[in-house]
Amino acid sequence: MEHWRQYAESLVALFAIADPIGAVPIFMTLTEHHSPADRKHIANVTALAVAIVLAASVFVAEPVLRFFGVDVAAFRVAGGILIMLMALGMLEAAPRRTQRTPEEMAEAELKAEIAVVPLAIPLIAGPGAISTVIIYAHQSATWSDTLYLVGACVLVAISVWIALRAADPIRGVLGATGINVVTRLLGVILTAVAVEFITSGLARLLPGLALAHL
Repeated sequence: MEHWRQYAESLVALFAIADPIGAVPIFMTLTEHHSPADRKHIANVTALAVAIVLAASVFVAEPVLRFFGVDVAAFRVAGGILIMLMALGMLEAAPRRTQRTPEEMAEAELKAEIAVVPLAIPLIAGPGAISTVIIYAHQSATWSDTLYLVGACVLVAISVWIALRAADPIRGVLGATGINVVTRLLGVILTAVAVEFITSGLARLLPGLALAHL
């Protein structure tokens, strides 16, 4: 049962941080002058890029941490802080510069191919999502855990594909207010995930602090 709880937690966290619904207005803005066929192609490539980036992060987690000599506890704290900043931005319905910058958005408007940058990276599969995958990958004790995490990455990519392909209906049904409400709800979930990452990391870095609260 504990494994299933962790599986569900990782899937919900990844979905919340990817925020496919929140990406809809930006997708529509960047593809405003594209044909319907081009928009479908961009949605397909974006979802594929998200799947590749997140799934690859599962397998490079350990080598990256070992290469830089970073303790996973410290990485959990750093990742938690980054996710907290993004969550606060989502609660304001205004994602922060950790997710994308005005310069990247302005440059994207001039590009013919925007699926990979900035839609997939850093808008959806950005530093926060990659950090989350790396943290959960480090917790994977068996190959089944790893395969589930890869599956969660693929499910998130599929949700991105569905959201972008159905961007017009979603925008029509939810409107700007509805999309903001969904983004804020996901921001609340991300805040809880960030707190869990930070506290568990601090408990390992400062075991005396953890014992003091028992």
